[in-house]
Amino acid sequence: LRTTSSGTMATAAELSMPALVADIEALVAEKKCGPIFVRLSWHDAGVFSSGSLTGGCPNAAMRFTEGGEGCFGANAGLPDVGLGLLKPITDKYAESGFISHADLWALAANVAIKAMGGPEVPTRFGRKDAASHEESVESQAGRLPDGDKGIDHLREIFHPKGFNDQEIVALSGAHTVGKCHGDRSGFDGPWTENPTSFDNAYFKDLLEKTYVSEQTAAGCPQHRHAETKTMMLISDLALLSDPAFRTHVERYAADQDAFFADYATAWQKLQELGCSDLREAL
Repeated sequence: LRTTSSGTMATAAELSMPALVADIEALVAEKKCGPIFVRLSWHDAGVFSSGSLTGGCPNAAMRFTEGGEGCFGANAGLPDVGLGLLKPITDKYAESGFISHADLWALAANVAIKAMGGPEVPTRFGRKDAASHEESVESQAGRLPDGDKGIDHLREIFHPKGFNDQEIVALSGAHTVGKCHGDRSGFDGPWTENPTSFDNAYFKDLLEKTYVSEQTAAGCPQHRHAETKTMMLISDLALLSDPAFRTHVERYAADQDAFFADYATAWQKLQELGCSDLREAL
């Protein structure tokens, strides 16, 4: 028996990997919250860098909101909305010590990706949780990408993490789910017409739709497709501006299986940045 944060006792059967996966699947189905779980895992791990900036790893530092990553502008909506949605599962499985918060965030994203129709991504375990906000990286600058910048910026952010151009395009495909919120990022709207369906629509839309430049209510530049009201960021359309990127956009638009295979590989690599001694089983 283990004690959960609510003070109730959970049996070994209740605290098992199959039960945890089933609880995440049920939550994603009920709340349609798969996209924010993907973003939570991405921003937890994505602060890693090995260039002029060093350090960073998936350690769930965002759960501390008195400073550090929990206060980064790029993470707006994650400590309150994202973790608020995950709270029943966090209370049952992480607070009881069954799984670390950082491992839970990675697993929740991967279960959500599959539940939304995407590829199955292996989850390995052993991420260590930050004990306080002081274990955050110093800033989001130079670590997390800005949506209003182009190809050079994407390379400056992702190459020091160990990703090549093809992997940058594959990871960008996560924009096939979710949407921007004006009160969080300043950008506004979904990238695709079915933002809870993980498919290759993002790449098809990049090639097939015409987008018109606009400014959001918050003053952020982006591009809108008039008929569907979907949008693309400058960093999205930038993928078409360089042949080294565009060739992968075209390949993924034509072959969803190729996108899924490349995304799963790059995404697992992202989730494990800065980690060592991860294991196959919890």
